[in-house]
Amino acid sequence: MRLDLVAEATAFVDLTGLLQAGEVDGVAVDFLSWGFYSSEVWRNHLHTHSFHEVCLAYAGSGTFTVDGTEHPVTAGSVFLARPGEVHEIVSHPADGLGIAFWGIALQPADPVAISTPGWWNGLLREDRPRISTALGSLPALIAALAAEAASPRAGVAEQVRALGGALVVETGRAFAAPQDLAVEIDPDARSSSSVAAMERYLADNLSRPVTVQDVAAVVHLSTRHAARLFAASTGESLMAALRRRRLEQAAHLLLESEETVSRIARACGYPEVRAFITAFRRRYGQPPGAFRTHGGTLHL
Repeated sequence: MRLDLVAEATAFVDLTGLLQAGEVDGVAVDFLSWGFYSSEVWRNHLHTHSFHEVCLAYAGSGTFTVDGTEHPVTAGSVFLARPGEVHEIVSHPADGLGIAFWGIALQPADPVAISTPGWWNGLLREDRPRISTALGSLPALIAALAAEAASPRAGVAEQVRALGGALVVETGRAFAAPQDLAVEIDPDARSSSSVAAMERYLADNLSRPVTVQDVAAVVHLSTRHAARLFAASTGESLMAALRRRRLEQAAHLLLESEETVSRIARACGYPEVRAFITAFRRRYGQPPGAFRTHGGTLHL
């Protein structure tokens, strides 16, 4: 859980004014408070908010009382007071309690959309729990936000906006039910992405020796699986696609540059010019020199 990351995130409070608003999955978010309490003895008396207040305990122990019900909290607990809930936090009289906390107001752009399962149910549905140990990446996000606040650099606005959005999602996940978080990944989308990555690799390495194994490694697939996936998607084998791309690039260079045929051959992955001329003639019906002379036109 890396609670030690949270213990060092004292600059979390400096996010005030630095991160004020954002939008996540169509939910507008106002970031209203940022706080950090050292691991010591303290108590905040009964109070309420018009927003969600979230606390993550990183050290010590104590109690979180909300709407009259007392809940024990220890290091590794994340606990939530929803809008209008009367609550108080009391640290252990000897151990103290260290927390980082944040306050967020949520305004869904489409109430119908949030009636469907999603991370937002962990925050917006009152039948979801108030105490959780499902921290996920919350400690790392708190530490990253504190680091940005402690030493702002170019790009800080985008960084904290992205990290703040992730913090909201991970907060919702902590209190969500399993059915809220279930998603289906489209296997076709993953396959299309893999094929696109293989095509990019071929295009980027026309001048270098390339094997099917090299291309498969890029998409973390077996050689056999990668070859089958590529052929099924494009209608040609990986090596046929590589040869086609090399010769298309060679044709382009013959017409658009003054490089010698031997240089173009090497730039397109043919270390032997004779093999290049043979392959080029087979594809374009004439040798490279004639192709250049005729401007790419084949006279029959």
